Amino acid sequence: MSKLRFALNILAIAVFSLVVSSVAQAQATRTWVSGVGDDANPCSRTAPCKTFAGAISKTATCGEISVLDPGGFGAVTITKSITISGDGTLAGILAAGVNGVIVNAGVDSIVILRNISINGACTGINGIRFLAGRSLRVENCTIYGFTNDGIDMLHSTTDAGKPGELVVENTSFTNINVAAIRVARNGGAADPSAMINNVKINRTGFGIDILNASTATVSNSAISHVTQQGVVAENSAVANVVSTVLFKNGTGIAALSSGSTVNFANCDIFNNGTGLSVVAGATGNRFGNSRIFQNTTNENIVGVLNNPSNR
Repeated sequence: MSKLRFALNILAIAVFSLVVSSVAQAQATRTWVSGVGDDANPCSRTAPCKTFAGAISKTATCGEISVLDPGGFGAVTITKSITISGDGTLAGILAAGVNGVIVNAGVDSIVILRNISINGACTGINGIRFLAGRSLRVENCTIYGFTNDGIDMLHSTTDAGKPGELVVENTSFTNINVAAIRVARNGGAADPSAMINNVKINRTGFGIDILNASTATVSNSAISHVTQQGVVAENSAVANVVSTVLFKNGTGIAALSSGSTVNFANCDIFNNGTGLSVVAGATGNRFGNSRIFQNTTNENIVGVLNNPSNR
Protein backbone atom coordinates (compact mmCIF):
# COMPACT_ATOMS: atom_id res chain seq x y z
CA MET A 1 0.00 0.00 0.00
CA SER A 2 2.85 2.38 0.89
CA LYS A 3 4.43 1.76 -2.51
CA LEU A 4 1.13 2.58 -4.20
CA ARG A 5 0.77 5.75 -2.14
CA PHE A 6 4.34 6.74 -3.01
CA ALA A 7 3.69 6.15 -6.71
CA LEU A 8 0.50 8.24 -6.57
CA ASN A 9 2.37 11.07 -4.85
CA ILE A 10 5.06 11.03 -7.53
CA LEU A 11 2.39 11.08 -10.23
CA ALA A 12 0.60 14.00 -8.56
CA ILE A 13 3.85 15.98 -8.36
CA ALA A 14 4.57 15.28 -12.02
CA VAL A 15 1.09 16.38 -13.08
CA PHE A 16 1.34 19.54 -10.96
CA SER A 17 4.74 20.39 -12.45
CA LEU A 18 3.37 19.87 -15.95
CA VAL A 19 0.40 22.14 -15.26
CA VAL A 20 2.61 24.88 -13.79
CA SER A 21 4.96 24.59 -16.74
CA SER A 22 2.07 24.80 -19.20
CA VAL A 23 0.60 27.86 -17.48
CA ALA A 24 3.99 29.58 -17.46
CA GLN A 25 4.48 28.74 -21.11
CA ALA A 26 0.96 29.97 -21.94
CA GLN A 27 1.74 33.38 -20.41
CA ALA A 28 5.13 34.27 -21.87
CA THR A 29 6.20 37.91 -21.73
CA ARG A 30 7.16 37.84 -25.42
CA THR A 31 5.46 35.67 -28.00
CA TRP A 32 5.96 35.32 -31.75
CA VAL A 33 3.84 34.88 -34.85
CA SER A 34 4.90 33.75 -38.29
CA GLY A 35 3.24 33.35 -41.67
CA VAL A 36 4.14 29.66 -41.45
CA GLY A 37 3.33 29.26 -37.73
CA ASP A 38 0.63 27.24 -36.02
CA ASP A 39 -1.72 28.39 -33.25
CA ALA A 40 -1.24 25.02 -31.56
CA ASN A 41 2.38 26.04 -30.91
CA PRO A 42 3.53 27.75 -27.69
CA CYS A 43 4.24 30.95 -29.70
CA SER A 44 7.95 30.85 -28.90
CA ARG A 45 10.53 32.10 -31.38
CA THR A 46 11.30 28.58 -32.53
CA ALA A 47 7.63 27.47 -32.50
CA PRO A 48 5.60 30.58 -33.41
CA CYS A 49 1.87 30.92 -33.68
CA LYS A 50 -0.02 31.68 -36.89
CA THR A 51 -2.30 34.56 -35.78
CA PHE A 52 -2.42 37.44 -33.32
CA ALA A 53 -5.58 35.91 -31.85
CA GLY A 54 -3.75 32.65 -31.25
CA ALA A 55 -0.79 34.40 -29.63
CA ILE A 56 -2.69 36.79 -27.38
CA SER A 57 -3.98 34.11 -25.02
CA LYS A 58 -0.40 32.89 -24.56
CA THR A 59 1.02 36.35 -23.87
CA ALA A 60 1.21 37.76 -20.35
CA THR A 61 -0.41 41.07 -19.44
CA CYS A 62 1.97 43.90 -20.43
CA GLY A 63 3.78 41.47 -22.72
CA GLU A 64 4.51 41.80 -26.44
CA ILE A 65 3.62 39.88 -29.58
CA SER A 66 6.36 40.20 -32.20
CA VAL A 67 6.33 39.22 -35.87
CA LEU A 68 9.03 36.93 -37.25
CA ASP A 69 8.37 37.22 -40.98
CA PRO A 70 5.87 38.75 -43.42
CA GLY A 71 2.30 37.53 -43.27
CA GLY A 72 -1.33 38.24 -42.55
CA PHE A 73 -2.07 37.51 -38.91
CA GLY A 74 -5.82 37.93 -38.65
CA ALA A 75 -8.27 40.11 -36.72
CA VAL A 76 -7.87 40.23 -32.95
CA THR A 77 -9.75 41.32 -29.81
CA ILE A 78 -7.59 42.76 -27.01
CA THR A 79 -8.75 42.70 -23.39
CA LYS A 80 -5.53 43.48 -21.48
CA SER A 81 -2.38 45.60 -21.61
CA ILE A 82 -0.29 44.37 -24.53
CA THR A 83 1.94 45.48 -27.41
CA ILE A 84 1.60 44.06 -30.91
CA SER A 85 4.67 44.99 -32.93
CA GLY A 86 5.48 44.40 -36.57
CA ASP A 87 8.91 46.07 -36.37
CA GLY A 88 11.25 45.00 -39.15
CA THR A 89 8.83 43.12 -41.39
CA LEU A 90 5.37 43.26 -42.99
CA ALA A 91 2.79 42.57 -40.30
CA GLY A 92 -0.66 42.51 -41.85
CA ILE A 93 -4.24 42.18 -40.66
CA LEU A 94 -6.72 41.36 -43.42
CA ALA A 95 -10.16 42.21 -42.05
CA ALA A 96 -12.63 41.57 -44.86
CA GLY A 97 -16.17 41.86 -43.49
CA VAL A 98 -15.07 42.32 -39.85
CA ASN A 99 -13.30 44.74 -37.51
CA GLY A 100 -9.53 44.54 -37.72
CA VAL A 101 -8.73 45.15 -34.04
CA ILE A 102 -11.11 45.53 -31.10
CA VAL A 103 -9.70 46.98 -27.87
CA ASN A 104 -12.07 46.29 -24.98
CA ALA A 105 -9.77 46.28 -21.98
CA GLY A 106 -9.74 47.23 -18.29
CA VAL A 107 -9.60 50.81 -17.00
CA ASP A 108 -5.82 50.61 -16.39
CA SER A 109 -4.90 48.75 -19.59
CA ILE A 110 -2.40 50.21 -22.06
CA VAL A 111 -2.37 48.84 -25.60
CA ILE A 112 0.24 49.58 -28.28
CA LEU A 113 -0.14 48.69 -31.97
CA ARG A 114 3.03 49.34 -33.94
CA ASN A 115 4.03 48.86 -37.59
CA ILE A 116 0.91 47.01 -38.72
CA SER A 117 -0.92 47.17 -42.05
CA ILE A 118 -4.68 46.85 -41.46
CA ASN A 119 -6.60 46.19 -44.68
CA GLY A 120 -10.39 46.03 -44.78
CA ALA A 121 -10.36 44.75 -48.38
CA CYS A 122 -13.23 47.20 -49.12
CA THR A 123 -15.65 45.19 -46.95
CA GLY A 124 -14.13 45.48 -43.46
CA ILE A 125 -16.17 47.39 -40.85
CA ASN A 126 -13.66 49.37 -38.74
CA GLY A 127 -9.90 49.18 -38.78
CA ILE A 128 -9.66 49.60 -35.00
CA ARG A 129 -12.45 49.90 -32.42
CA PHE A 130 -11.37 51.35 -29.07
CA LEU A 131 -14.21 50.61 -26.67
CA ALA A 132 -12.53 50.53 -23.26
CA GLY A 133 -9.08 50.81 -21.75
CA ARG A 134 -6.81 53.51 -20.34
CA SER A 135 -4.70 54.19 -23.41
CA LEU A 136 -4.34 53.04 -27.01
CA ARG A 137 -1.25 54.00 -29.02
CA VAL A 138 -1.25 53.44 -32.79
CA GLU A 139 2.22 53.98 -34.25
CA ASN A 140 3.56 53.67 -37.81
CA CYS A 141 0.48 51.88 -39.14
CA THR A 142 -1.47 51.96 -42.40
CA ILE A 143 -5.26 51.59 -42.23
CA TYR A 144 -7.32 51.38 -45.41
CA GLY A 145 -10.31 49.89 -47.18
CA PHE A 146 -13.01 50.04 -44.46
CA THR A 147 -16.73 50.74 -44.82
CA ASN A 148 -17.03 52.58 -41.47
CA ASP A 149 -14.09 54.15 -39.61
CA GLY A 150 -10.35 53.74 -39.66
CA ILE A 151 -10.20 54.17 -35.87
CA ASP A 152 -13.53 54.27 -34.02
CA MET A 153 -12.98 55.42 -30.44
CA LEU A 154 -16.43 54.88 -29.00
CA HIS A 155 -15.18 54.80 -25.45
CA SER A 156 -16.78 54.07 -22.11
CA THR A 157 -15.17 53.93 -18.67
CA THR A 158 -16.57 53.30 -15.23
CA ASP A 159 -13.84 55.42 -13.59
CA ALA A 160 -14.23 59.19 -13.95
CA GLY A 161 -10.57 59.67 -13.07
CA LYS A 162 -9.36 57.46 -15.92
CA PRO A 163 -10.77 58.72 -19.23
CA GLY A 164 -9.69 56.95 -22.39
CA GLU A 165 -6.66 58.29 -24.25
CA LEU A 166 -5.91 57.71 -27.93
CA VAL A 167 -2.51 58.47 -29.44
CA VAL A 168 -1.99 58.13 -33.20
CA GLU A 169 1.44 58.86 -34.69
CA ASN A 170 3.04 58.41 -38.11
CA THR A 171 -0.01 56.62 -39.48
CA SER A 172 -1.85 56.84 -42.80
CA PHE A 173 -5.53 56.36 -43.66
CA THR A 174 -7.07 55.99 -47.09
CA ASN A 175 -10.26 54.69 -48.71
CA ILE A 176 -12.33 54.90 -45.51
CA ASN A 177 -16.07 55.31 -46.10
CA VAL A 178 -16.98 57.25 -42.92
CA ALA A 179 -14.22 58.79 -40.75
CA ALA A 180 -10.50 58.17 -40.65
CA ILE A 181 -10.55 58.83 -36.88
CA ARG A 182 -13.65 59.23 -34.73
CA VAL A 183 -13.44 60.21 -31.05
CA ALA A 184 -16.62 59.90 -28.97
CA ARG A 185 -17.95 58.89 -25.58
CA ASN A 186 -20.28 55.94 -25.20
CA GLY A 187 -21.93 56.55 -21.83
CA GLY A 188 -19.41 55.89 -19.09
CA ALA A 189 -18.04 58.40 -16.63
CA ALA A 190 -15.53 60.54 -18.57
CA ASP A 191 -14.95 62.06 -21.99
CA PRO A 192 -12.01 60.68 -23.98
CA SER A 193 -9.19 62.60 -25.60
CA ALA A 194 -6.89 62.07 -28.56
CA MET A 195 -3.42 63.20 -29.60
CA ILE A 196 -2.90 62.85 -33.35
CA ASN A 197 0.51 63.67 -34.83
CA ASN A 198 1.98 63.27 -38.30
CA VAL A 199 -0.97 61.45 -39.84
CA LYS A 200 -1.86 61.37 -43.53
CA ILE A 201 -5.56 61.15 -44.38
CA ASN A 202 -6.76 60.78 -47.96
CA ARG A 203 -10.07 59.81 -49.55
CA THR A 204 -12.33 59.38 -46.55
CA GLY A 205 -15.83 60.60 -45.69
CA PHE A 206 -14.63 62.69 -42.72
CA GLY A 207 -11.06 63.24 -41.65
CA ILE A 208 -11.03 63.56 -37.86
CA ASP A 209 -14.45 63.73 -36.17
CA ILE A 210 -14.60 64.73 -32.49
CA LEU A 211 -17.94 64.36 -30.69
CA ASN A 212 -19.63 64.83 -27.31
CA ALA A 213 -17.31 66.75 -24.95
CA SER A 214 -14.20 64.99 -26.24
CA THR A 215 -10.97 66.83 -27.02
CA ALA A 216 -8.45 66.13 -29.77
CA THR A 217 -5.19 67.77 -30.79
CA VAL A 218 -4.04 67.35 -34.40
CA SER A 219 -0.51 68.39 -35.35
CA ASN A 220 1.96 68.16 -38.25
CA SER A 221 -0.55 66.33 -40.43
CA ALA A 222 -1.97 66.42 -43.97
CA ILE A 223 -5.66 65.84 -44.77
CA SER A 224 -6.88 65.81 -48.37
CA HIS A 225 -9.69 64.65 -50.65
CA VAL A 226 -12.13 64.21 -47.76
CA THR A 227 -15.79 64.43 -48.80
CA GLN A 228 -17.02 66.23 -45.68
CA GLN A 229 -14.85 68.01 -43.08
CA GLY A 230 -11.12 67.52 -42.66
CA VAL A 231 -11.28 68.23 -38.90
CA VAL A 232 -14.67 68.69 -37.24
CA ALA A 233 -15.81 69.36 -33.67
CA GLU A 234 -19.40 68.38 -32.90
CA ASN A 235 -21.63 68.76 -29.83
CA SER A 236 -19.42 70.39 -27.16
CA ALA A 237 -16.16 68.90 -28.44
CA VAL A 238 -12.90 70.83 -28.77
CA ALA A 239 -10.54 70.42 -31.72
CA ASN A 240 -7.00 71.86 -31.58
CA VAL A 241 -5.28 71.91 -34.98
CA VAL A 242 -1.62 72.93 -35.28
CA SER A 243 0.80 73.02 -38.23
CA THR A 244 -1.51 70.99 -40.45
CA VAL A 245 -2.29 71.17 -44.19
CA LEU A 246 -5.92 70.75 -45.29
CA PHE A 247 -6.70 70.79 -49.01
CA LYS A 248 -9.22 69.45 -51.52
CA ASN A 249 -11.79 68.67 -48.79
CA GLY A 250 -15.46 69.56 -48.55
CA THR A 251 -14.53 71.80 -45.59
CA GLY A 252 -11.10 72.22 -44.06
CA ILE A 253 -11.89 72.87 -40.38
CA ALA A 254 -15.39 73.11 -38.88
CA ALA A 255 -17.07 73.82 -35.57
CA LEU A 256 -20.23 72.06 -36.63
CA SER A 257 -22.51 72.30 -33.57
CA SER A 258 -23.54 74.97 -31.12
CA GLY A 259 -21.14 74.65 -28.18
CA SER A 260 -18.28 73.20 -30.21
CA THR A 261 -14.86 74.88 -30.42
CA VAL A 262 -12.01 74.80 -32.93
CA ASN A 263 -8.59 76.28 -32.08
CA PHE A 264 -6.04 76.42 -34.89
CA ALA A 265 -2.56 77.79 -35.45
CA ASN A 266 0.00 77.76 -38.27
CA CYS A 267 -2.27 75.82 -40.62
CA ASP A 268 -2.51 75.97 -44.42
CA ILE A 269 -6.13 75.62 -45.56
CA PHE A 270 -6.63 75.86 -49.32
CA ASN A 271 -8.48 74.45 -52.34
CA ASN A 272 -11.37 73.25 -50.18
CA GLY A 273 -15.04 73.89 -50.79
CA THR A 274 -15.06 75.90 -47.56
CA GLY A 275 -11.86 76.67 -45.70
CA LEU A 276 -13.23 77.38 -42.22
CA SER A 277 -16.80 76.97 -40.97
CA VAL A 278 -18.13 78.08 -37.58
CA VAL A 279 -21.88 77.61 -37.12
CA ALA A 280 -24.18 79.62 -34.86
CA GLY A 281 -23.34 79.08 -31.19
CA ALA A 282 -19.91 77.64 -31.98
CA THR A 283 -16.49 79.26 -31.50
CA GLY A 284 -13.31 79.44 -33.53
CA ASN A 285 -9.99 80.74 -32.16
CA ARG A 286 -7.32 81.56 -34.73
CA PHE A 287 -3.74 81.69 -33.43
CA GLY A 288 -0.44 82.16 -35.19
CA ASN A 289 0.16 82.42 -38.90
CA SER A 290 -2.68 80.36 -40.35
CA ARG A 291 -3.33 80.86 -44.05
CA ILE A 292 -6.80 80.35 -45.53
CA PHE A 293 -6.76 80.94 -49.28
CA GLN A 294 -8.06 79.81 -52.67
CA ASN A 295 -11.04 77.95 -51.26
CA THR A 296 -14.40 78.26 -52.99
CA THR A 297 -15.52 79.97 -49.76
CA ASN A 298 -12.61 80.88 -47.51
CA GLU A 299 -14.60 81.47 -44.32
CA ASN A 300 -18.22 80.76 -43.43
CA ILE A 301 -18.57 82.32 -39.98
CA VAL A 302 -22.00 82.45 -38.36
CA GLY A 303 -20.79 81.91 -34.81
CA VAL A 304 -17.77 83.61 -33.23
CA LEU A 305 -14.24 83.74 -34.68
CA ASN A 306 -11.63 85.20 -32.33
CA ASN A 307 -8.06 86.18 -33.11
CA PRO A 308 -6.39 86.03 -29.69
CA SER A 309 -2.88 87.28 -29.22
CA ASN A 310 -0.24 84.56 -28.95
CA ARG A 311 0.86 83.92 -25.38
